[in-house]
Amino acid sequence: MLIIGLVFALVGALVHVYIFVLESVLWTTPRARSVFGTSEASALATRELAFNQGFYNLFLAVAVVLGTVLVGTGFTAAGAALVYAGAGSMVLAGTVLAVSSPAKLRAALIQLAPPLVGVVLLTLALVG
Repeated sequence: MLIIGLVFALVGALVHVYIFVLESVLWTTPRARSVFGTSEASALATRELAFNQGFYNLFLAVAVVLGTVLVGTGFTAAGAALVYAGAGSMVLAGTVLAVSSPAKLRAALIQLAPPLVGVVLLTLALVG
């Protein structure tokens, strides 16, 4: 169960790396504007905010990856703490998106579902 939980957390990390690329690298491109439903003008006006926000997503992904590596090398407590911090923040950010913008529920679920499953399975593996 531990490995499956970490795999789900890593899927969440991959989603957040993708979000990082969209926000910090591709924000003003037609692809990113289509994903986020922004116009060219609004994308240009919010480019600096999106750039910064993208890095938050990347850092959450890095925490999950580093935590997974630590768990895999026997540093279970430290690794789990990093996975919980990164994946838990992903879940909470997705929850905020779902509550604050119900029209973006699908995006919120994509953002929060894999890390949520990861956190639950990791907890069950560590408690059991």
